Amino acid sequence: MNAALFDAWLRSFARLVAEHEDELTRLDSAIGDADHGANMNRGLAAVVGAIDPNVAAGPLLANAGMTLISTVGGAAGPLFGTFFLRMGNVLDDVPFATALRAGLDGVVQRGKAEANDKTMYDALAPAVEAVEKAAADGLSLPDALAAASAAADEGCAATIPLVARKGRASYLGERSVGHQDPGATTVTLLFRSLRSSC
Repeated sequence: MNAALFDAWLRSFARLVAEHEDELTRLDSAIGDADHGANMNRGLAAVVGAIDPNVAAGPLLANAGMTLISTVGGAAGPLFGTFFLRMGNVLDDVPFATALRAGLDGVVQRGKAEANDKTMYDALAPAVEAVEKAAADGLSLPDALAAASAAADEGCAATIPLVARKGRASYLGERSVGHQDPGATTVTLLFRSLRSSC
């Protein structure tokens, strides 16, 4: 996996978030601050603007992470930024599945989220686990990423009936039931764009 693939991933992710900005804002308006779509769109535009085509894959993702952390307010910037930063810090030395796990571990460390908290973790963890299983089973990268994208979609949909236990949505208690988590929705775009870039 070379830097060109991750360059394409970041650009595709930015395009998808821009296309879905209104949807992400609508989802966030129900259980958050109604700024997730705009914040992620702005942050990813900055990421694309800062891409250096002359660096290796690891620094490329690490730089993307730092850009998100510095440009996106609320929880989304630090969480998605940490994901890319932790991935980038190890990507050039370990298998892709291991780098994804490092990114997930960074999100957990920063956000303290667990399964069924109704956060991005509920889509991200199944996607990472799907890549790990595919790697263990010897599947091709396209097949691994197809499985990851499907797992992210399923995990995201599973947030709808949950009561939020983290973030601003947790203030709503039972009223958060019936709403899809915007961060988990963004994770589906993350893996959809990764799949299409491979």
